[in-house]
Amino acid sequence: QVQLVESGGGLVQAGGSLRLSCAPSGRTFSRYAASWFRQAPGKEREFVASISWGVGNTNYADSVKGRFTISRDKAKNTVYLQMNSLKPEDTAVYYCAAGNNYLYTSGALYDDWGQGTQVTVSS
Repeated sequence: QVQLVESGGGLVQAGGSLRLSCAPSGRTFSRYAASWFRQAPGKEREFVASISWGVGNTNYADSVKGRFTISRDKAKNTVYLQMNSLKPEDTAVYYCAAGNNYLYTSGALYDDWGQGTQVTVSS
């Protein structure tokens, strides 16, 4: 398993934007897909977005379609989550994960995880 490291979280006003970054610690990605999950207080961890490492195919939760964009930079060995038009309900700890199929939306199907980065969207 690989330890992933997220960064870019913080406090932002509703309607604002943030960009999260995710990179493995000490090595390159060894899985075929990278994804973002989030967990808000009192809620279960939920799928946000995913991307295939090779081709760059993407998948998004309905709640973030049109607002969030997942991407990856192979040269930088980094996955990004560009979050626009943020809403207070987007407030959560965001986790990066790596697995074998970008179409997986269950956290149980992912192998490598980061420690999370806090995103707080104020009203």
